[in-house]
Formats: sequence, structure tokens, C-alpha cells
Amino acid sequence: MPTREERISGGVYGLLIGDALGVPYEFHSPQQLPAAEAIDFEPPAGFERSHDGVPPGTWSDDGAHALCLLDSLLYHGHLDLEDLGRRLVNWYEWGYLAVDGKVFDVGIQTSTALAHFRAGTPALMSGPKGERDNGNGSLMRVLPMALWHQGDDAKLASDAMAQSRVTHGHMRSQACCAVYCLWARRILEGAVDPWADALATFRALYPEGLEARTELDTYIARPDAEDTPGNGTGYVVDCLRSARQCVAAGRDYEGVVKAAIRLGHDTDTTAAVAGGIAGLIHGVQGIPERWRSALRGQELVEPLVKKLLAHVRP
Repeated sequence: MPTREERISGGVYGLLIGDALGVPYEFHSPQQLPAAEAIDFEPPAGFERSHDGVPPGTWSDDGAHALCLLDSLLYHGHLDLEDLGRRLVNWYEWGYLAVDGKVFDVGIQTSTALAHFRAGTPALMSGPKGERDNGNGSLMRVLPMALWHQGDDAKLASDAMAQSRVTHGHMRSQACCAVYCLWARRILEGAVDPWADALATFRALYPEGLEARTELDTYIARPDAEDTPGNGTGYVVDCLRSARQCVAAGRDYEGVVKAAIRLGHDTDTTAAVAGGIAGLIHGVQGIPERWRSALRGQELVEPLVKKLLAHVRP
């Protein structure tokens, strides 16, 4: 069984490697994708890869944003939304925590939110809040919150929701981030059914009548939709559902991320969200060594992982 430190390292590297693995397959339908055994950092010959010119093993905005959040948390010792907003702007404008300092994929909602922030809108209010503003751009980065956090469940959920508001202000996106972090925490705690425990905790924290609870019961974890297959789209609920189903199938890390990519569409984010959880379950040694060694940008992530592990040690 992996140690707690191996699980935490696995969460970070699992997210980054899942992201990097999904980059060349983004925007393709499932029918256009190669078979699972052919999916790798370098797609098979003849496949029309997305982001042509981006070297294999390069994480995208998903990984960069997750590292922005992690770096901010480690530096301040608490969630500082204004600092997170500045770091995301530095990523957007200067390539901060992007591999090679190059930005090649920016979500529409994130771009809009960062424009609001640069124009002087407070970070807590900069994320669009409309019904159609529920992309997966805050979910993709939130896992470091669960790995770093040492507060109680209420504070973890609250912080996960608050960090969403920098780019994705709708309560549905906020609630997905909170559920995901509670799910990750229950895995680290060794719960028998981490997903069910996370939902039960969320419901206890947000009783019926609260907006967050309505979003959970109506859209995120509606009982009649629990077994609805995920489609790998950029919609935050579908992304979370897709990741959960890939993990629930009981595969190893490689099987989880390949299943996530085989759903098509927003392959890098689905694989990042699913891969972070699979990394927590199987530990960093459960991630194939060929991917760990071929991941680019390790000079950026290694110091942050060391600081994170020092922070979480008893």
C-alpha cells in the first residue's frame, strides 16, 4: 500500500501526467481516437494531434493552474484569492508555471475572468456567474487544495468553493470543487466508499434549502443520474461525473487516464481530474515510470512537491 506521502505526490503527478497525456487528443470525438493501448504522450502515426508543435509530455493550462494554486497556498499558508488571481494573470501573460513558459490553451471563461481581474474586479467576484458559465476550469486546478489543507471539512469545502470564484463564479462550479476535494480527502483517510462519504459530508455541511445543496441534488449528484455515462465534455458536472466513473471502474492509474481520454472532447481536463484521484489511490509509484520520466517541466513541480510534503508531515 502506498504511504500518505506517496499518495500526495501521486495526486500532484497524477494530475499533471493525466493532463499531459490528454493534450494531443483534445477536441476529438471518441470515434476519432486511437484504441486505449495506442494512447501515449506521442500519438500513433497518422493521428491528427491537437496543439501541433507542443512537445509530448507537456501539461496545459490545467496543470499550470493547479501549480499556481499550490504555490500560492504554500507561500501564504492560507488561501489568498488576490494572490491566486495575480498568479493566474502571470501565467496568462508570462507563462508562469507553464512548461517552457509557453501558454497554448486558454478557456473562454478563464480568459474573461482574468480580464475582469486585470481591470480591477476583486478576485472573489471576477469569475462569470451565469448558468452557462459552468466550464471545468476551476475543477481542473483544485486538487492541491485538498492535499495542502489541514482544516476541518467545512473549511476545506469553503476554500474549495472560494478558489473557484476567481474564474468560475456559479454555485454549480463551486459545489463541484468542494465535492471533489472532500472525495480526495476521504481517499487519503482510507474511507471504504470515499465518493459516498464525500456526498454525505457535503449534505451535512449544506442542508436542504441552501443554494449549494440544491445544486448538488439537482445537477451534480441526482440519484437518477448517478449511473449516466460521462461524455468527457467541458461542462463541470460532466467532467466530475466522467472522472468518477473512470475511477470507479477499478482500473489502475494507466487504465483510469486512458479511459478518461477515450471519452474524447476535453481529454486533458478529464484525464487531469481523474488522474489526480487515481494518483491518490495508487500513489506516485503506481504511475507508469515511462510517463513519470518523460513528463516535461519537472524543474517546476519537484520543488513544490517537496514543500508540500514538508507541510503535511506530522
